[in-house]
Amino acid sequence: MELSPYYRLLGKYKYVIIIVVLAAMIATYFVVKSLPDEYISSTQIATGIVDGSRQLSDKDNTSPNAQQDEIVREFSNLTEIIRLKKLIDEVSYQLIIHDLSSPQPFRKPDQLKNLSADEVKHTLTVYRDKLQNGSPLDLYSKDENRLNQLLITMKYDERSLRKDLVIERDRESDFITIAYASENSQLSAFVANTLCKEFIDYYASNVKQHESNAANFLSNLVTEKRNELNEKKDELQQYKINNGILNIDDQSKAIYDQILAYTDKKIEAERTISSYDAAIKDIDNRFDPKDRQYVESVTSRYNQAITNTEDQLRTLNEQYVHSGFNPTYKPALDSLQKQLNTQINNSSDKYITNPLVNKDNLVAKKLELEVSRDLANYSVEAIDKELASLNAKYSRLVPFDATVKTYESDIAIASQEYLDVMNKYNSINLQSNFSIKLVQVEPATPDVAEPSKKMLLVALSGLISLFICLLVLFIIFYLDDDIREPADLVSKTKLPLLGSLNTISGPEPDLRKLWDVENRQWMQQFKELLRSVRFEIDQELKGEKILGITSLTAGEGKTLLAASLAYSYSAINKKVLLIDGNFNNPTISRNILMKIYVEDYFRNSSYIERSKNNISILGNRGEDITLLEITDERNIQNEFNQLKSTYDIIIIDLPPP
Repeated sequence: MELSPYYRLLGKYKYVIIIVVLAAMIATYFVVKSLPDEYISSTQIATGIVDGSRQLSDKDNTSPNAQQDEIVREFSNLTEIIRLKKLIDEVSYQLIIHDLSSPQPFRKPDQLKNLSADEVKHTLTVYRDKLQNGSPLDLYSKDENRLNQLLITMKYDERSLRKDLVIERDRESDFITIAYASENSQLSAFVANTLCKEFIDYYASNVKQHESNAANFLSNLVTEKRNELNEKKDELQQYKINNGILNIDDQSKAIYDQILAYTDKKIEAERTISSYDAAIKDIDNRFDPKDRQYVESVTSRYNQAITNTEDQLRTLNEQYVHSGFNPTYKPALDSLQKQLNTQINNSSDKYITNPLVNKDNLVAKKLELEVSRDLANYSVEAIDKELASLNAKYSRLVPFDATVKTYESDIAIASQEYLDVMNKYNSINLQSNFSIKLVQVEPATPDVAEPSKKMLLVALSGLISLFICLLVLFIIFYLDDDIREPADLVSKTKLPLLGSLNTISGPEPDLRKLWDVENRQWMQQFKELLRSVRFEIDQELKGEKILGITSLTAGEGKTLLAASLAYSYSAINKKVLLIDGNFNNPTISRNILMKIYVEDYFRNSSYIERSKNNISILGNRGEDITLLEITDERNIQNEFNQLKSTYDIIIIDLPPP
């Protein structure tokens, strides 16, 4: 977008802009002149939130970002509490009570002066009751709604107070500032101090009470959870006593270990029995049937002693197995084993198995193996009994284990609940003991008036009015579709542009004297631009000789252009015919003394006299007529062909559409 036209528009209306800006500044000056001075009073509250000596120990383990976020949240909560409608309403009540009861009220509107003594007394009673109970005015009540309207009139209502009230944290410090601005320094200090006091009282009474209620609730809950935990422990203990259970995990583990040990012993004994059977079978294979009969017959009288020893060894072995392979039985077993071996050796020493064959060693070995095999069989039987007993005990512990596990699970859950509640209780106690202590460290006092901003408002009004003027003119410029530049014409019509001519200021020019010497100075630019237009026309005509000139509306200068072009072409020795084709407004015909008119020429082909500067002119009488009413189209065409053969260029001044 080309902004140069906008700048020209600003230059055109510069005096209007200056007048508007000055008027706005003068009006603002008289408006702000009567404004009262502004007094600001502020008070500070120390919270202790960022005081390192009062931080809880568990906060040291948190990240700096987490600590900072927690601090920001705490300050945000405090500032929002200060902004509570409940607290601001209490300030409103105290303000109106002060103005109604004090000989020096902060504000003195006429409405207070019109109240009677009884009305003042009633009003004070209602406001004091609301202040004591901390309740808002009931707007559905006609009387209390009237009192609310009184607050609004005095500008003591919540909305009016909030408008001039500032509550914020002082940068990154530990302080919260409450500031109030008004036209009375005493009023500003009163509002800031009263709101600070109400906030501290509210926090101390309500917030601390909530913490105390939470601590009492958690204390009762801790006692309840501890009793539940003790009851479940007692139930488990009683169940173990009734069923003879000390520690079911240890018992089941001990029994399972014994089962594994007996199983290993049984496998070992069965392996030993198999090896003994194989050895005995091998020895038996070395004797023929007669030898075996002989051996059995001669040794039968000695088997009784061996059998007795075997019985003793069997009994002792059962005790050894039943005791869980107690090593104290080992010496007695070894002693009986030696005694049995001695009896077997004595049996083989006193009697020969066969006078013909010396096989006494094999007989003794066989007897020894048979005794060992029998002992192993006895061990397997004893181990089977013990395994059966242990499996029975283990199976008996399974339902006990399930019940005990249920009890223990209940105890674990109850214990966790108890610990969680205890932790919350301890946390609440710590928070209550180390919570923030609000202190008003600097009360608000009446202060001097703030620097006046009246001149700033005047300057600001001037800037705003200037901006509005510029904006309005820009909107006018943006919405204006008038064609003022050649580029605008090209943009609107989408047609090629031959050129442009400057406007000739002053009264309507005389076409007969336009190119005289006395007009040369102020027509110089027009002549230069006209030469450029003439060149572009020659390029567009491409050998054609008829040029029609018209305009979008009347008064645009088309007649001046037609006459000027005729003069320009004659200046380069062209034979020019200028035809006044504007029958509605024949300007050329009126300004130049005509000798022949279009109507006459096309009727009888009269001779056209040429002037001394190679320009011939055909005028018209301004009648409501057209060429087709003068002659037919063919004759018109023939006449124009004849004219084109006579003249180098024919310029026709046409009426606007």
